[in-house]
Amino acid sequence: MKAAETKLANVEAQDEFSSSLKDSPQRWWLAVLLVIAMIFCYGQRGALSVAAPFMIEELGLSRAVMGILLSAFFWSYSFMQMPAGWLVDRFGVRIAYGFGYAFWSIFSAITGFARNLGMLIIIRMFLGIGQSVAFPASSRAVANWFQDKERGTVTAAYLAGVRLGHTIVVALGAIFIAAYGWRLFFFLTGTFPMLWLLPWFWFLGRWEKKSESPTATSSKIASGKNPSFIKSLALLKNRTVLGIFLGFFAYDYAWFVYFNWLPGYLRIERGFTPAEMGLYSSIPYIAMSITSLASGILSDWLIRRGFAEIPVRKIFIAIGFVIGCLIVPAGLVEDRVMAVWLLTISLCGLGIASPNCWTLTQAACSKNIVGTVAGIQNFGGNVGGIIAPALTGYIAHATESFALALGITGAVLILGILPYFFLISQKVESEE
Repeated sequence: MKAAETKLANVEAQDEFSSSLKDSPQRWWLAVLLVIAMIFCYGQRGALSVAAPFMIEELGLSRAVMGILLSAFFWSYSFMQMPAGWLVDRFGVRIAYGFGYAFWSIFSAITGFARNLGMLIIIRMFLGIGQSVAFPASSRAVANWFQDKERGTVTAAYLAGVRLGHTIVVALGAIFIAAYGWRLFFFLTGTFPMLWLLPWFWFLGRWEKKSESPTATSSKIASGKNPSFIKSLALLKNRTVLGIFLGFFAYDYAWFVYFNWLPGYLRIERGFTPAEMGLYSSIPYIAMSITSLASGILSDWLIRRGFAEIPVRKIFIAIGFVIGCLIVPAGLVEDRVMAVWLLTISLCGLGIASPNCWTLTQAACSKNIVGTVAGIQNFGGNVGGIIAPALTGYIAHATESFALALGITGAVLILGILPYFFLISQKVESEE
């Protein structure tokens, strides 16, 4: 009886903590921190795709080998998603995100000191381990501290940070590397973002003090309320979780074709100069960021108007995936500027889908397992992240063209619509 009362008190303490920030206007400062974190996260992650054409020349790498190096990040990142999600639910957003962020920034900075392919692969794998916490922590933060009718907008905002971070690094990176080299480029993109850690620990530390050590509270809750890591693995047997896993595989497969190969594709196949590569690589991501924000705001508006959340999210995802298939004709047209416009519209389609992929997970799961299921979701997506850059590089090397690889990407998107509509139905509750 006493144990049950203690457990109830812990749960109530966590709910009080969550609602205190959820009801405060200061929660929007948290949204700003989440956006900035994603800007830096994806700037660091995307640095290799910008440096790739230069590294191919300097290190004498083939496209196929570069594809393997680009995929190395996802070897560790993918398989750390479920443990990272569980750690977020177990120890809290502030600690898990903060330490993961510091860890990955260090390895981002030391990339420029690598002297051979083996060292580069190992560093990229450690970068993947650190960044595995970013999406589970962000999803849990939104579930904890923002109202349901706001989560599409907040999720779209930090996903816009993803695109903005990649836009900045591709727009400025090629020019910087051409002038100063890729080694200094990696060092600066790794060290400067660590300034974010100061406001992050200060801000959430203030709110945790108000709730009398929620880190301890969340630890207690984890032992009684949250599932163990072994039980978390078993969530994959749930139809809804499996649908989230498979559907996001398709989204991320397409996304990581763009993320890893768009600059190289424009430089190698379309013949753009480094300055043109930076410009035409950034335009699609700017358009995608705007579309993603609009998609999150519009979907939230429809839900506030009384439409059921899960069907709304599914419809937005399906529309986005269909538009994303414009990647197929983009690889076939002769005019290189027309190819850029088709790729831009295709990425806008992914922008329509992206905030709804993540908010669908929040809507379909009880709050105390959102981090865990978000980790499962991102694990599925980043299995695509392992396959997409390596397969795309291999096909481009074998056929001396990216056209077939882009066609396969369109087919994956069409297949990805099916699990969202045929598997995701009931809400996922944690098991005691």
